[in-house]
Amino acid sequence: MASSVGYDRMKEVKEFDESKMGVKGLSDSGVSTIPRMFLHPPESLSGLRNPSSPSIQIPIIDLSNERTEIVRQIRDAATTWGFFQVTNHGIPNSALNDTVSAIKSFHEQPKEAKSKFYSRGELGGVMYASNNDLYRAEAASWHDSLQVWMAPEAAPAEEIPEICRKEVVEWDAHVKNVADKVMELLGLGLGLDAGKFKELTFSDGRAMVGHIYPYCPQPDLTLGITPHTDPGIITVLLQNEIQGLQVKHGDDWVDVKPIPGGLIINIGDFLQIVSNGEYKSVQHRVLANAAKEPRISIVTFINLVKWRDSGSYGPLPELLTLEKPAIYRDFTRQEFLENFYSKGLDSKSLVEKIKL
Repeated sequence: MASSVGYDRMKEVKEFDESKMGVKGLSDSGVSTIPRMFLHPPESLSGLRNPSSPSIQIPIIDLSNERTEIVRQIRDAATTWGFFQVTNHGIPNSALNDTVSAIKSFHEQPKEAKSKFYSRGELGGVMYASNNDLYRAEAASWHDSLQVWMAPEAAPAEEIPEICRKEVVEWDAHVKNVADKVMELLGLGLGLDAGKFKELTFSDGRAMVGHIYPYCPQPDLTLGITPHTDPGIITVLLQNEIQGLQVKHGDDWVDVKPIPGGLIINIGDFLQIVSNGEYKSVQHRVLANAAKEPRISIVTFINLVKWRDSGSYGPLPELLTLEKPAIYRDFTRQEFLENFYSKGLDSKSLVEKIKL
């Protein structure tokens, strides 16, 4: 990387943030070199374009199969990969396509139309910004995001951008149905009662984030999103056909190929902890987009709403035995929030911090 003598990174970050143009604005302006604040250190970029064999893929699970078989497949995927794709999930293709198109339309508006939504209020309502961790990360990543909180306190409908309002609200209803279905199957895979995760309000908190990864003129010098694990229960991802997501499996980074009509599900840190390590929350990242067509992904983070009366959470007592004692200590809601909102996206997850 270039010498840092005389370089004021925070000044560059602040100017970029205050311009409200986002990465999309930079890309549209025709820049041939990316600003210095987006340059990642060489160690973060090594092996970026050399993933594992294309024959290695995250599991694909058909939710119309026989129930006992689906429970087994989901358990296997959650314990070995932490990621899987689901098909025949009950959401019509028209809803998938409309949601992707609506998020793309929002991001492709002129700056003047989008900038009124630009803010950094991460914990509620509606937020449009480039890099939610812009001021906390060591290097910025090549993406912009529209975040809308859907539950337990939904952003007022009139605050959601009109260009995607109908689709965002409808998408949340679809995602909740799929999440409830998958959460029940994950609970059964642990030997819990079918309604246990629902009773624990494990899918009652939802935030939707619609990302755009515009064309990047120097994709080997930056990332779309840095390696990280997700903090919550599960994450549901819808993406267009532009590839970019990679999942860590063992020592390899595996390309996730979008399949028509499929949704990607991954396990979050919270679920790894409450499952006492049975289910795995794994690192994933997104490459900077070298294609002229933007990559669009719609991510819904699924979280619990009601914390225990004690104010803390840890491995579920039903899963603990003398042979399998707790491997994580209890943690508080404050610890959970601070771990995510006090730093840039990275792989130092809560899981590592509370391991006994």
